Amino acid sequence: MKIRSWLIFLLVTFHLTISPAFSGQSGADSDSGPGNNPSSGNRTITLVDYRGKSLDLTQPIGRIACLYAFTGHVVTMLGRGRDMVAVVKGLKKDKLLRRIIPQIQQMPVVSGGGIIHIEALLKTRPDLVFLKPETAQIKAELKKLDRFKIPYFVAGYTSMAQQMETIEMIGKAIGCYEKAMGYTRYYKGVVDQVRSRTQEIPEAKKVHLYHSINEPYRTDAVGTIEADWTEACGVVNVSVKPRLSGHDNKSFANIEQILLWNPGVIIVNEAETAKLILTDKKWAPLRAVQAKKVFTIPVGISRWGHPGGLETPLAIIWTAKKVYPELFQKVDMKTEVRDFYKQFFNLSLEDKMLDKILNGKGMRLDK
Repeated sequence: MKIRSWLIFLLVTFHLTISPAFSGQSGADSDSGPGNNPSSGNRTITLVDYRGKSLDLTQPIGRIACLYAFTGHVVTMLGRGRDMVAVVKGLKKDKLLRRIIPQIQQMPVVSGGGIIHIEALLKTRPDLVFLKPETAQIKAELKKLDRFKIPYFVAGYTSMAQQMETIEMIGKAIGCYEKAMGYTRYYKGVVDQVRSRTQEIPEAKKVHLYHSINEPYRTDAVGTIEADWTEACGVVNVSVKPRLSGHDNKSFANIEQILLWNPGVIIVNEAETAKLILTDKKWAPLRAVQAKKVFTIPVGISRWGHPGGLETPLAIIWTAKKVYPELFQKVDMKTEVRDFYKQFFNLSLEDKMLDKILNGKGMRLDK
């Protein structure tokens, strides 16, 4: 099929099937509780965490400690944010989260740098603790929880499928399984819709994309969720195939390698990084810089598409529209964003806030 023909076909199909909520899935309201899970009601359920370890829990779970920011976002989305009794410092910086749960400002911070302050945690009397994988790798920290018989679930993922499974497990744990399933149905719908519009792009026509994570030279590696979701957008993520240098589970390129890749589009996680790339002479030869196709990723509840971010589906829609505007011209990002946060967080966002989210600026407190 000729290029022009398949473009017209995809545009017509997209116009007919796309909906304001993108995948057309219904959302959840903001009020939830332990009774929302069919397995709740003083019954024992079994969860399997990121490490493959089983955890038996007696429902209902009342008091929740989120020692991984991602889990705090998920718990809030599922309507149990007010039941958090301990958080990490980063959660207190999220402006939208503070709008939903003003009392998060008073919630105790009981961990930092992977270290659990066990005395402070014990004071919160948690029924369940959510941990990030990096903390679970420190045996001394797990021994603290085991000593006091505090149930914990390690929430981690390296792919979209694992992220969805983790969200469903969190939902099951806190009695909000149906709500979690509603979100993952939406997530899958977005992936399917975007792939249906990009899968026929010939390899030679695919956009080559470079993704900067927080700092100019930190980027995506093979076997990461960023590699997975950018692939769903139909792009060639230039940093995924080569073996990159790295430390602390982070991967880095250098300017010489980036110049050889010569991406046509660059997406960045920080507005200041975008400014540097557009003004630093070292980056000037790149096609993306010359065409001014350097875009700052939006920030809502979390940074879209970030390794620990919740809004991966929105990152996919936004990126696909940036790299293939001719295929996604019917998508109104303001409508998508407004519907998403209303549907899943019961937030009604004004235009000024929508602009801030899409610009990726001013959505997190400095302290």
